[in-house]
Amino acid sequence: MASSIRGSATSRPAPFRLDGLRGFARSSGLGAACAVFLVVVALVAVFADRLAPYDPLRADYGAVRRPPGHEHWLGTDHLGRDTLSRLVHGARITLLVALSSVVIGDGLGFLWGLSSGYVGQRFDLISQRLVDVLLSFPALILAILLLAGLGAGVHTVVIAIALTRVPLSTRVIRSVVFSVKELAYIDAARALGARPRRIMPHHVAPQCVAPLLVIVSLNLGSAIFAEAALSFLGVGVPPPAPSWGNMLGGVLAEAFRPPWWLVVFPGLAITATIMATNLLGDALRDFLDPRLKGALGEQLARGRRPGGRVLGRVAPTAG
Repeated sequence: MASSIRGSATSRPAPFRLDGLRGFARSSGLGAACAVFLVVVALVAVFADRLAPYDPLRADYGAVRRPPGHEHWLGTDHLGRDTLSRLVHGARITLLVALSSVVIGDGLGFLWGLSSGYVGQRFDLISQRLVDVLLSFPALILAILLLAGLGAGVHTVVIAIALTRVPLSTRVIRSVVFSVKELAYIDAARALGARPRRIMPHHVAPQCVAPLLVIVSLNLGSAIFAEAALSFLGVGVPPPAPSWGNMLGGVLAEAFRPPWWLVVFPGLAITATIMATNLLGDALRDFLDPRLKGALGEQLARGRRPGGRVLGRVAPTAG
């Protein structure tokens, strides 16, 4: 009897997680399709060495500016380098820069917003004035200024983009903390003698995870765009390492009319990936915030799926 109870207890969370994934797929088929697309792009980036037909850095001066064909499916550039191989390897660098900058930037913003919102008073006043200063600069201009001081390189691009992600995530998390810290269960924890160092990580921070996931998914598209823009301007990922941005920047080496395939394919990769991240972020926001979804949202808020099945979440109680 004890072993059966123990086995059922250990296997119970898995169906809830599976129900959550199924619920997300049912609530937004487009969001699920975007998630699958991003997984495919990530797998292409991880296995770029095996998928790329040519060395992305090898120049072939006998195959300069060849249009797409059976030998080079997406054509070649002004140095005879295979565009498909550079696009595949460019996905690795672009996604690595974007993911790293978002994890660092949103992680710092999460900690900053959590501390500022919970501590409040003078600390919140001073920190939010600093956030106002950072938000007064356009993100791309701020990144260029940071790169001017830090120098060129992949690591400096990650740092520059990450610092531009911090202010917005700080503001969002701070607003969530303000709404959470006045709830009844937080007051009950204080009444029981819980200290702030316990309340923040155990009671307040978990309520900020869902907004953080939405911020990360939306900021990922912004980070991809920032890397592409910085590399296109020549202050991002330095060549010859391929990224989607400096592939477009390499078109500037052409005289007047660059071959269409050097513009279209990197541009499509950037556009499709950014659209997928933005649509996924919108779908996650709608799924994690049921108040935005009408009758379906009311059922999810009560902890039930359409049809009466109970989800793995506790229904809110009055008071």
